Amino acid sequence: MSDTKTAAEALVEQLEAYGVEYIFGTCGHTNIALLDAIGRSSIEFVIARHEQAAAHAADGYARASGKVGVLLVHVGPGMMNAVTGVATAALDSVPLVTIAGDVPSYMYGRHPHQEVNLHADADQTAIYRPFVKRAWHVHRVEDLPRFTERAFWTATAGRPGTVLLDVPMDLFSRPLPDARATAFPLPAATTAPALTAADAERAAELLIGAERPLVYLGGGLGPGDGRKALLALVEHLDIPVAHSLMAKGALPDQHPLVMGMTGFWGLEVTNTYALEADVVLAIGTRFAETDASSWNPAYTWRVPPTRLIQIDIDPAEIGRNYPVELGIVADATHAVRAVDEAVRRAAPQAVRRPALREQIRAARTALFEGSIERGRSEQFPLRPERILLDVRETLPPDTILVTDVGWNKNGVAQCYPLPPEGRFITPGGASTMGFGPAAALGVQLALPERVVVALVGDGGMSAQLPAVPMAVERGLPVLFVVMNNRAHGTIADLQAANYGREYGCTFTDPDGRPYSPDFAAFGRACGADGYLIERVEDLRDALLTAHRRRRPAVLDVAMVNEPVPTPGHWNIKDIYHGVFE
Repeated sequence: MSDTKTAAEALVEQLEAYGVEYIFGTCGHTNIALLDAIGRSSIEFVIARHEQAAAHAADGYARASGKVGVLLVHVGPGMMNAVTGVATAALDSVPLVTIAGDVPSYMYGRHPHQEVNLHADADQTAIYRPFVKRAWHVHRVEDLPRFTERAFWTATAGRPGTVLLDVPMDLFSRPLPDARATAFPLPAATTAPALTAADAERAAELLIGAERPLVYLGGGLGPGDGRKALLALVEHLDIPVAHSLMAKGALPDQHPLVMGMTGFWGLEVTNTYALEADVVLAIGTRFAETDASSWNPAYTWRVPPTRLIQIDIDPAEIGRNYPVELGIVADATHAVRAVDEAVRRAAPQAVRRPALREQIRAARTALFEGSIERGRSEQFPLRPERILLDVRETLPPDTILVTDVGWNKNGVAQCYPLPPEGRFITPGGASTMGFGPAAALGVQLALPERVVVALVGDGGMSAQLPAVPMAVERGLPVLFVVMNNRAHGTIADLQAANYGREYGCTFTDPDGRPYSPDFAAFGRACGADGYLIERVEDLRDALLTAHRRRRPAVLDVAMVNEPVPTPGHWNIKDIYHGVFE
């Protein structure tokens, strides 16, 4: 019996040892040796019809499962097609390992088939370096197992993110000793950085002494003990909680201390309270532009005089956008638990702010009830809030909403009362059109028993049509709900509001009439179920039927183009009018 195997076989054995269940991607001549080895393993290869779709699906799988997403792409155009999806995962701190086949190692710089080297000598890793945590180019087959271990560790350590493992195709077929496949196991146990007792006590002192304290929650506090500790902390001191887009649903929307989202799409009451807060505890957030009203001190955050305590595992985020009174580089869960314990030691008597709770209740009630009331509209095409209401009242409360960009993202984040059992997954940092349809596939693979809805616009659906045949091929019962206003509606509204007309943002036929593909017919052509919503009552019927059938389904819902309310500020409006800061 041979004591060697090919590098491809060794890599697959290593990936199996790391618990990899699925690899998403497309085939190409540079990666078929690895595909052949995958085909003889326990790992399933999820075929995508476009590399961006594969990247979004791997991203969705990672977000839903908590595991590393793994993407396999081909040289040149293959890896370039995946750039948008990998960057989307990177900007949202999603652990994703991209394995890219490359031209043969002995042909660099000669411009073999599909090599990208017009102005550099065959360094395709340079395409990914602006957004991955690290890119490895394998020069020796002996280094592949070690680099693979480093790739998985780097993707998950500290602030999670994306990495690239670039492998010349000939290395996949070179021999490796059997022992190399298991020579680099992942660390058996790791500890996350915690804050010191002095820092916990200082944070507790600032919160206890504040008159208008606020917790600002970002996407960096994962589910589990950290969120439980945060609830205990804010309930003990009666501290209101505002959140970023990415933290929607991290605490229950119905909680009496949850104020909602800040920034451009945030509530006026939330922005006003944030503006006037004397101490802010910010957890796992980068203070993104739209969450911070373009960092204009007149609208959301005024730091100083607000005193900022910022907790983040990434030291680069501390003080990036606002000066801090106390910057804490630590794992968010450890940090919140330590601050909660320090608060209870220093102030065992609970604080009550009944007037504040009533203010929050009144504002949130008005928001949600107003949205529900607008959602009762019998108007057709449907108002967007009618679509959201029908989805919420028809599908199970633990339904997972995977959104794209536009009303389906901003409107849900602002005015959709997410059930405590539910989940909201959205592209935050890159705000990528086309994320929703493909990411929903990865979410469904990770959580096969849950109802998964890809809530997308017609622009986003058009950008990722490959998601539908992928769903059919895998038997994934994703419900693609297309909010179809025959336009890139959010941008059309923005343009019309600032320039008095829309141009280049709506879809029309040669005669200028609104145009849209029949997405329901497209779904049926792919082998999915297709529902064309032509009356107000059709949507609920279609949702009920699609849920009952548990098959891939495309619901094409005619929707009016209606802007999401924008109580905050975004300085692009100033720029359009020639005002610069």
